[in-house]
Amino acid sequence: MSDIESPGPSAPQSSSAAVSSEGRRHILVELLTGFLSFLLVAVPSTIGGVFFLDPLIRSRKSRDSAGDGGLTGYIKLPVTADSIPADGTPVAVSVRTDQDDAWNRFKDVPVGSIWLRKNATGEIIVFNSICPHLGCSVDYRRSENDFFCPCHASGFDLDGNKTNDIPPRDLDKLAIAAVTDGQKRADGNELWVKFQNFRRATAEKTPI
Repeated sequence: MSDIESPGPSAPQSSSAAVSSEGRRHILVELLTGFLSFLLVAVPSTIGGVFFLDPLIRSRKSRDSAGDGGLTGYIKLPVTADSIPADGTPVAVSVRTDQDDAWNRFKDVPVGSIWLRKNATGEIIVFNSICPHLGCSVDYRRSENDFFCPCHASGFDLDGNKTNDIPPRDLDKLAIAAVTDGQKRADGNELWVKFQNFRRATAEKTPI
């Protein structure tokens, strides 16, 4: 009988366990490296995407908030229905609103001016103050009780109808809404106007 002992199974098992442990560590390191690489790419990309889409998101929010009550495209005026004289005297008002330019928002920017007045039936009517002839601002003449352009003598009555042949059309009338609690109402006291500018020196009332 030989005294030489055969090697036991423990040596190869120990080597296999070491290789297996090393493999698991390698896999964990690769997974961790991949996850960190994903974060390094994903986080800046997400922030950049939000920054890039911010004007669209703000525009959508603005449309959604204005859409409640049918006021999309309307601008709230700094005057109320009660403040417009009942005798028909026109009131000049500057129209101001917030504007988005790419990734910048400018607060309370003047976009134009209007004339408001109550007509014979008490209805509030509003006109763009720009003369449709060549773009000067129309004044109210208290002595003549009319609208008058000091640049080229265009004349209009208080209902906006032209009174001489100089302007190509009447004053440009704008849509106005009386509002209460964000909803259009005939007895609303807030005034909102759908402000627009129009092409000049033409008989057609064409928005620009």
